[in-house]
Amino acid sequence: MYIIVAGGGKVGYYLAKNLLNQGHEVLVIEKDKRKCETLSADLGSVCQRGDATDSLLMEEAGMGRAELAIAVTGDDEDNLMICQMAKRKFNVPRTIARINNPKNEGIFKLLGIDQTVSVTDLILAQIEREIPAQSLVHLLTLREAGATFVEAKVPQHSPAIGKPLQALRIPDDCVIPLIIRNGKGIVPHGETVLQGGDEVVAVTTLEHEDVLQRVFSGMTMAAAG
Repeated sequence: MYIIVAGGGKVGYYLAKNLLNQGHEVLVIEKDKRKCETLSADLGSVCQRGDATDSLLMEEAGMGRAELAIAVTGDDEDNLMICQMAKRKFNVPRTIARINNPKNEGIFKLLGIDQTVSVTDLILAQIEREIPAQSLVHLLTLREAGATFVEAKVPQHSPAIGKPLQALRIPDDCVIPLIIRNGKGIVPHGETVLQGGDEVVAVTTLEHEDVLQRVFSGMTMAAAG
């Protein structure tokens, strides 16, 4: 199956890697030069640099013969536009869009996107099934992939309080897709500042499942300095 993935960040990278391992033909469209180079170095010639919302670039990428288009950029509007163009202009049979803001799910479905994936909703649903018994809770372990979801609360005395996520020197093998603050889910970005009592959900490798405890204690910041 020929699959086009729009977005070469961490989600796009691991998605492309797994699809390639399953024997699919995959092309990733990514406008960031560094991310494209990383993809090409690790996965081979699978990345085309450019803006995935550009119809001319879509045509060059072979969107007309793609059987599946997946948009996983960090921008919901771009993901919607990419999937709509794939379906309406290039007649791609199936489209999947990543949703960063769960409130947009209804709009995506109304506008004909075949399937949406909201990381926030997935994690919140899993959290609802769990009763935290420790400061670090294993929410979901993907043993075959060597990854795990973990959750930890930011202690009131943590040196991480008041600092944006991008300043915490979070390891590359750790992704923080959700922060729960006062009972409400927040999809964080690099400038999101942690507060005492925040419940932080991370996806990381099994070898580094204590990463949140190290971040909140300031150990990763000290090591980086």
